[in-house]
Amino acid sequence: MAAPPHTFDRKARFRRAQGVVFYFLFLGAVLVGIVGLVTLLVQILLQGVPWLSWHLLTDYPSRHPEQAGLRAAIFGTVWIMGLTAVLAVPIGVGAAVYLEEYAPRNWFTRILEINISNLAGVPSIVYGLLGLGLFVQIMSLGKTVLAGAMTLTLLVLPIVILASREAVRAVPSTYREAAYALGADQWQVVKGVVLPASAPGILTGTILAMSRAIGEAAPIVVISGLVYLTFVPASPLDRFTALPLQIFNWAARPQEGFRDLAAAGIIVLLVVLLSMNAVSILLRNRYQTKSEE
Repeated sequence: MAAPPHTFDRKARFRRAQGVVFYFLFLGAVLVGIVGLVTLLVQILLQGVPWLSWHLLTDYPSRHPEQAGLRAAIFGTVWIMGLTAVLAVPIGVGAAVYLEEYAPRNWFTRILEINISNLAGVPSIVYGLLGLGLFVQIMSLGKTVLAGAMTLTLLVLPIVILASREAVRAVPSTYREAAYALGADQWQVVKGVVLPASAPGILTGTILAMSRAIGEAAPIVVISGLVYLTFVPASPLDRFTALPLQIFNWAARPQEGFRDLAAAGIIVLLVVLLSMNAVSILLRNRYQTKSEE
């Protein structure tokens, strides 16, 4: 027996009202996050922009706010990011290719995939403590650039593997089948078909992983400590500081000028992060356009 029309109308009105309520609830949740972010950015800009100058980028740290700069931190960040990319990208891409193209589908690979996914969500301070115990103490590398880079490699490696796997998985199977039909073996298919087709996704994931590593302060604080350095690292075995570490150091100082300097350092770090994200978008669009042609 069909329901009376007035019963259906009441249910429809209730569903519409329920949809409106949840729409505004979700919109309010988004606005809370946006308003908080905008407020934080405005406060940082108001504090930091007056302190932006050329000597901020070229001078070494100082005990006087008007003379302090980010030169040691910038070069230390370049060293750390360069070594992290050299270590993480080949291992991460190689692991992704193995899991997608070579590994058999059994209980071992399933456990491996679950652990990689779980490691991507581990707090960064845990990697810092692991790096302190493994690289600094057990391997006796000391609090050097190499120890910091290896620690950040552990941090970003799961992200690089997951992003590269998604990019490799997105390559249509017809590409592989066409290459096999032409007589190519498995390595030739991977080298000549899969990797070129998945390059945009791999590049994007890798650069985003590096942008996360460059902004992580906790592992760097554990590995390097709040050091006062007035030199640029000349080798991977030198002591170092980095932008997040220098910002943390300035923010902890009691003088008001150092807090403003910390805001200026945050602006520099945000510019670096946004530049890396822009590069990833440009590379992705460029390689996607080439692949479509």
